[in-house]
Amino acid sequence: MAKEINCNITREIAVLSSTESGWQLEFNEVAWNDGAPKLEIRRWAPNHEKCNRGVTLSEEEAKKLLSALQKEVI
Repeated sequence: MAKEINCNITREIAVLSSTESGWQLEFNEVAWNDGAPKLEIRRWAPNHEKCNRGVTLSEEEAKKLLSALQKEVI
């Protein structure tokens, strides 16, 4: 039997985009299976009922991404 996967959005940080169907690309802090919360970029269905695959970042990875974005976008 497959293990049930649970997630808890511990902090909603930003909605990056949304679609007409209500799905949103979000930047959140999420804890999976009662683990430590991590930063994530992931597309969520309305009311966070479902989600697509996303990108999970450690704090160090998030800092490097921020630095790269500042150089590239600004």
